[in-house]
Amino acid sequence: MLRKLRGIAARLAGRLLRAQNARRARRAPARTADPVRILLLHAYGMGGTIRTVLNQAAHLSRHREVEIVSLVRNVEEPFFAMPPGVRVSFIDDRTVPRGRIAEWLANRPSRLIPEQEKAYLTMNLLTDLRLVRFLRSLRGGVVIGTRPAFNLLIGRFAPPEVITIAQEHVPYESHAPELHAEMKRYYGNVDLLATLTQADHRHFTKLLKKRPPGQLVQVPNAIPELDGNVSSLTEKTVVAIGRVVHAKGFDRLVNAWKEVAPRHPDWVLRIYGGGTEEREARLRARIEDAGLTGKILLMGPAREIGVELSKASIFVMSSRYEGFPMTILEAMSKGVPVVSFDCPVGPREIITDGHDGLLVRSKKAAALGEALCRVIEDPALRRALGTAALDTAAGYRLDVIGARWDALLAELADDRQFPELIGTTG
Repeated sequence: MLRKLRGIAARLAGRLLRAQNARRARRAPARTADPVRILLLHAYGMGGTIRTVLNQAAHLSRHREVEIVSLVRNVEEPFFAMPPGVRVSFIDDRTVPRGRIAEWLANRPSRLIPEQEKAYLTMNLLTDLRLVRFLRSLRGGVVIGTRPAFNLLIGRFAPPEVITIAQEHVPYESHAPELHAEMKRYYGNVDLLATLTQADHRHFTKLLKKRPPGQLVQVPNAIPELDGNVSSLTEKTVVAIGRVVHAKGFDRLVNAWKEVAPRHPDWVLRIYGGGTEEREARLRARIEDAGLTGKILLMGPAREIGVELSKASIFVMSSRYEGFPMTILEAMSKGVPVVSFDCPVGPREIITDGHDGLLVRSKKAAALGEALCRVIEDPALRRALGTAALDTAAGYRLDVIGARWDALLAELADDRQFPELIGTTG
């Protein structure tokens, strides 16, 4: 009975929302690409998506009002510097006490986001209500989602006079089938869906064939401005960067270094990135058990990663899967050759094997170790790869990628046709 009542309520809410959208569409002025609001899970946190979104916001703010809308705030100060002129606001500021009703809502699970979405554990009934209220309060401009949770809500609740953009920052194949079903249901409502890779573009073209978004495009992330010079490639240092999580494959990297250390005992592997105390302790124990203490160094998070990359002679990626790994491009921008597993899907779309880096198609750690030794033992190869890497990175400069976003926003603002007002909720 309760499920039946919920279904009736959902259908009624859907009808009311569609009626309201129809009224707003009739009265709405021409759509504009100003202001721009970008939804992030945790703007004050650390991670590749955060860094690249802040980079995008900095570019867009040159000619527009831009606001980062962070779902949560867990810390007082941001890990990355906020772009000048970009406003930051929070849906759920957890650094301050909540009221009694808000606390009650925050202790109830999300009703709008599938459990398979990794943001589900961060979200709750309070964030559901506040996000919907935020979206319905918009009166024009652009709203950009940066993960499925936000993209689904934008597809369901954003008003018709708002330009809606969904960005996908992680590989399509890393999403559960249940999440794909929700995407199929709601992604067709957005004006533009942007993927980082051609592989994901193909996946979404197939998934959304019957009801596609207004536009489906592939736009890579731009390289942020980094401190530090181009590497001399003379330091006996290999660098890896990433959160200490299973996907980054640092366990495999430790095994790969077992192949390198005996042959090149004067070389050191530095791993930059943070994780939970438990995960870091497990990785440290793995290094000790492998007899590689002092050969592999856990450096923790680095705010000026460009400086650290400029001291490296090789960048290594041991990930099990990647979306569009910005760390590869950041290393290339310092002239550092990359050795990477050919994991799904990002590395192969950036690296040209044997030209600006090496792709290791075997999943075995020993193969990654052998590829590292090849670059260590051949300085001429190292320099050639590094030189080509600089040229590759130039195509991902902010002025190049930013110009593509400027053109897309201008095109969307000129389009007076609102999305089809069906299937917006329920």
